[in-house]
Amino acid sequence: MIKYIWIGIFTLILIWSGINPKDYFTWFLEVLPAVIAVLVLVLTYQTFKLTPLVYSLILIHCIILMVGGHYTYAEVPFFNGVSELSRNNFDKVGHFAQGFVPAMVAREVIIRKQIISGQRWQPFFIISFCLAFSAFYELIEWWVALLVGEDAEAFLGTQGYVWDTQSDMGFALLGAIVSLTLLSKLHDAQLTKFLK
Repeated sequence: MIKYIWIGIFTLILIWSGINPKDYFTWFLEVLPAVIAVLVLVLTYQTFKLTPLVYSLILIHCIILMVGGHYTYAEVPFFNGVSELSRNNFDKVGHFAQGFVPAMVAREVIIRKQIISGQRWQPFFIISFCLAFSAFYELIEWWVALLVGEDAEAFLGTQGYVWDTQSDMGFALLGAIVSLTLLSKLHDAQLTKFLK
């Protein structure tokens, strides 16, 4: 039942995000990672079911991607007046989630597949993975910008901020650290049924 609710929420928000987005090319670029994530989840559902916590976090991250795709990260309405700064900071929410959510996904895979045996080293490698993932995403943004030129400005969402790439990676790093700090005990409780 819960999986159908998850699929229903994802599908409704995906459809909403595709109705008159700010720019269809940007929408496609922003929503594509969410669609790929869902395809991976569908393909692995029977062989490697995740904890409810991780499924919920993935859905939240997909929603952030789809909202960003609909409006572009630089023009999400709620974030226009939130900050005293001249930029719309919804992209920082996205990059925080880019560390927060993959940290729990990586943690689940590492623990369940027993990739790293010592618990002391797990957080280090999880945070390193999240930072590497964020840096790779920044490289993808750069490559897209090189390929499409000015059309990539909405996808990049730099809004003229010279340190945008570095701050994006910094927010992903912060997200990973916060995620491990706040959710590890809850995650451990949910993992017990898989580790018996």
